[in-house]
Parts: sequence; C-alpha cells; structure tokens
Amino acid sequence: MLEGQSCLISRALPNSCEQESKWVYMTYHLIEVTNGKRRLEEEAEDDVGKRKLSKQMDVCESEGTIHGLLDLSLSPVQESDQQGNDGDQSDSSSLIPSLGRDISINCFIRCSRSDYNSLASLNRDFRSLIRSGELYRLRRLAGVIEHWVYFSCHVLEWEAFDPIRRRWMHLPRMPANECFMCSDKESLAVGTELLVFGKEIMSHVIWRYSILTHSWSSGMTMNSPRCLFGSASLGEIAILAGGCDSRGRILDSAELYNSETGTWLTLPSMNKPRKMCSGVFMDGKFYVIGGSSSELLSCGEEYNLETRTWREIPNMFPGRNGPTEAPPLVAVVNNELYAADYAEKELRKYNKERNLWITVGRLPERAVSMNGWGLAFRACGDRLIVIGGPRAVGGGIIELNSWIPTEGPPQWNVLARKHSASFVYNCAVMGC
Repeated sequence: MLEGQSCLISRALPNSCEQESKWVYMTYHLIEVTNGKRRLEEEAEDDVGKRKLSKQMDVCESEGTIHGLLDLSLSPVQESDQQGNDGDQSDSSSLIPSLGRDISINCFIRCSRSDYNSLASLNRDFRSLIRSGELYRLRRLAGVIEHWVYFSCHVLEWEAFDPIRRRWMHLPRMPANECFMCSDKESLAVGTELLVFGKEIMSHVIWRYSILTHSWSSGMTMNSPRCLFGSASLGEIAILAGGCDSRGRILDSAELYNSETGTWLTLPSMNKPRKMCSGVFMDGKFYVIGGSSSELLSCGEEYNLETRTWREIPNMFPGRNGPTEAPPLVAVVNNELYAADYAEKELRKYNKERNLWITVGRLPERAVSMNGWGLAFRACGDRLIVIGGPRAVGGGIIELNSWIPTEGPPQWNVLARKHSASFVYNCAVMGC
C-alpha cells in the first residue's frame, strides 16, 4: 500500500540479464518496463489497494529501462522548469528526485554497464556517478559484476565483446609507436582498466585504457619494470610475478597493483625466478604456474595475501612449456583450475588435493594455434572462454566458444564469429 510520497522498488535483481519482474510503484504513476517498451498508467483514484503484478521481462532489452529512468529522473517541478531551460536541473543528493539517492543508485548498479553511456547523458549527476568510478565500486560491493572479453587481433587495435548481449565494441586505437608494436606484449584487466605492457626503444611502457574515460594513457611505471611475467587480477587489485627486466635478467620479484589508488606495492620474492609463466587467483590466493629460468619449471608457487608468504608446489604443471611454446593456458572458474592442452586439444582440470590434472573433455574443434600462440583461454565469470580459429590465405575466422562447468561435461557453445586477418595477440577479461 502506497502512502503520501512513498515509493517501492522490487527486490534487487541478482543478475542484470536474469528474467525478472521489474516494477516501479509511485503514488501518481506506475511504470512498467518490458521488452524494450514502457507503459504509463495514471492511477485514477487515491485509494487504490494492493495489486498483484507478475509480468516477466528481459532486462537485457535496455531501451525501456533507460526511458523509464529518464521519466523518473524528472520530477513535475523539473519537467516544468526544463521546458524553459535546457540546463541540468538535477539534484545531486537524490539523482532521481522521486526515489532518493540510495534507491536511485540501487537501480543504477543493476543496469547493464552497456547502458551507462546512455545513462550518463541524462544529466550531470548521472554522468559524475558513472565517470568517477563510484558506481563501479558500489557494484562490486553489491556483488554485481559483468564480465566482458577484451582482445586484440591487430597490434594497436582492441575490441570488447559482451557475452550476455553478444555485442562487439571497438576501443580507440592505441597511440603507441613502432617500437611498441614490435615488442613482446602482455595484457591485464583490473578494476575498470585494461593494461597493455610493452617496450619502447630501451624502456618498458604501460598503456592504460579506462572504461570511465574511454581513452588510452601512458606514464605509469612498476617498481621493477618487466615483461614476459605471469599475472592475474581480483577485483581492483592485480599481482604480477616473474618475467624479465630490460637487460633480459629473469626475475623472482612480484608486485601488487591497486587500480583504485594507482599504486604499486613490491611483494616478497618468489622461491624461484621464472619467465613465460602464467598467473591465476584461486581460493583468495595467487598462483604462478610453469615458465622457465635456466630450465623448464614444472612447479608452481602459491602466494598468501594474508601472511605475505610464498609456498612452492612441486609438479603443479608438468605439461608443455618449451622455449618456443606459449605460457600455460590456464583459467579459474568457481575456484577450480582448468588448463587447455592445445597439442592434444584436451581440457584438463586440476585436483588440488592430489596435485594432478584430469582430462575432462575436448577443446572446441576450431581452436587452433601455433604452439599455443594465437589461442586465448580465459575465465569469464562462471564460464570458460576459448577464442581462436583456423587461419587461411587472406585471413581467417575468430570464434568465441563458451562452456559453463556447472552445466555438465564440456559442451562448447559458439557465442560469436568474425573474420580476422590475424590471430589473437592478447586477451583479457574485465569484471566490473
């Protein structure tokens, strides 16, 4: 029952693309958002009783959601003012005056981030909330995370793919020089940033793409610049371990990057130096796997963020990792570690208790590579993603294949295909 100026919002959606009834109750208006359309029904009487409403909607159809928020963002007074004034009339303390700031933000954090550019155009306060990064921090605290895949098939060009809406997006071209183009590169997504590491002449360089500004910038440096390292991210932090310095020396050092503060923290050194390794987070700990130093390494190392100590794990990755082969293709979904054996085209799962790998199925048939190069194997939320495809004269096909481990034995679904003149150089998954 609604009284006075009160309003009621339906329960928080656990997933931005879950089928769910979404209704906004107001004293004077009832707005229904469904299938990209909206219906405005004016209540004729003040003493309307409780109504039972159960119509389903697909919140992935964002047009109606955006229009509904636009209607709510304008109070009767604001609508009157706006007819004679094109400037912003918003109240930063409330965002949507009819709802109040807290409920307004609760609505926004459950919108798809594909819609945030549209929301940012509503008024200055929406724009400030989104572009300051505050909204993404609140999403993380509320457990609302969308995972997008970022990858590069051309050295200075990156694309993003939304696996829920299956939409492609082009990022601005990287403004790097020819030296950077020819150098070895690593990539890492952390927080709301995509980091691409490389070299320019004699120094290491990091290019950073921000989804808040939709632009590239450079200038940040690690405490110990490096390449060919293993890395992984967890929320707003990332750890980079091992690699080579500018003189080619193999490193045992590691660093933690905080994307919210933009700071680098030197961590205790690993037990063994290594390069061409891979990194993952699992059970709240960071693992570095495989690689080489003076010889190939089958051991892994576990870093405990609470005790700040490393523990060596013998024979954690006894697979291929020769001098001409790619670093281990590993990914973690639901705290379970998986590996792609590109030579045998097998998918393997790590048994933590027994410290061994078990074959659980096959990789997608079109997941071809050159000794592991050109094939991306990543975790994307609750699913594994394999990106790659066959090459041919004049180009080839890039396929994005997906499997959700909780749904049974590996059955790969093709999310998207596209023509590409080259293979996958770099790939990262951003969850925010």
